[in-house]
Amino acid sequence: MKIIDAHAHIAQYVAGFTSRGELRAVGGGQAQYSTGEIFQMFPPYMGDIGVSPEALLRVMDEHGVEKAVLLQSNWLGFHNEYTYAAVKKYPVRFVGAATYDPFCVKADEIRKHLFADLGFKIVKFELSTGSGLMANRPPVDIDGEVMNACYAHAQEKGLTVVLDIGRPSEPSWQVDAVAAVAEKYPKLTFVLCHLLAPQRGDAELLQAALKKLKKPNIYFDISSLPSNQKPETYPYKSAVEHLKIAKATVGADKIMFGSDMPSTLARDSYSHLVNYIVNGGVFIDSEMQDIFYNTAQKIYFK
Repeated sequence: MKIIDAHAHIAQYVAGFTSRGELRAVGGGQAQYSTGEIFQMFPPYMGDIGVSPEALLRVMDEHGVEKAVLLQSNWLGFHNEYTYAAVKKYPVRFVGAATYDPFCVKADEIRKHLFADLGFKIVKFELSTGSGLMANRPPVDIDGEVMNACYAHAQEKGLTVVLDIGRPSEPSWQVDAVAAVAEKYPKLTFVLCHLLAPQRGDAELLQAALKKLKKPNIYFDISSLPSNQKPETYPYKSAVEHLKIAKATVGADKIMFGSDMPSTLARDSYSHLVNYIVNGGVFIDSEMQDIFYNTAQKIYFK
């Protein structure tokens, strides 16, 4: 089975900023918040203070992954130039998303550099209160003036927009606003990360949200779906139930596999992140071909 990983990360070095303040690398794949907490951010075999594109390629090659989409996050820090260099070096294996803070005074200049000078075709906004745009400022209206300027620019430039709206318990989980935005910008393709990050016990909430977001121009990646079911372990019974809901509500052709590596590999193996889907009994073979390859090829590797 051919595989595209539609949600992966690289980082020249960990340089994040979160609800717990600065997040920086301390060696051995560990990172430390400004609150003092140290944790294993990614496995040491993937890097010391960062994760290179070559580290991702080694994992991909070991598991038969043909291509990957390099997204960015506030958690690892912004790495636009590093991502651009990786895609330029490995154009057959990677496509990359740019990211920026739309509240920057010089946002227009940043957009020009990222999308005119560097030529990124994907933009990602992490909006969560844990480590996104709402981690260190009051709640942002996803359908407000500032974000609408981002969508208008993306539609003008023909970009794909990737949104991480956090978890259902967070103020960033603005499902109605996302649905309204998708209708307002019908020519834009939106990808929502982590299947909206449902936790255990969120089945009914997930179904209701997906019904609102069943739009022609909205897709979902399922990265970190297992991680959001802690303390469950493989084969991730709750994650499989969420996949059943997604298939029944929006259809298998709107779902894309993603690993969210490298951080997820600090908790489980890449094989498990693939096999809980393959062996979950939710999808027939043709649907799995869409989930693992065809949809990501259509959305990201046009």
